[in-house]
Amino acid sequence: MSDLTWQKSSFSEAAAANCVELAAAPDGIRIRESDEPDAVLRTSPAVLGTLIRAVKAGRLDHTL
Repeated sequence: MSDLTWQKSSFSEAAAANCVELAAAPDGIRIRESDEPDAVLRTSPAVLGTLIRAVKAGRLDHTL
């Protein structure tokens, strides 16, 4: 997985060690926390898009 190019949000500070990072892979999208780089989730662009839309709409606010 070291050959992936990881990206973090432009809202993250450059030196911050607790950011969510995404990488495009041949078989989907990878997600990890920068402070736990070996714990990686795999998902599809469609599922990630559904999650992002739900977060933006506030549909997950009650889970906190």
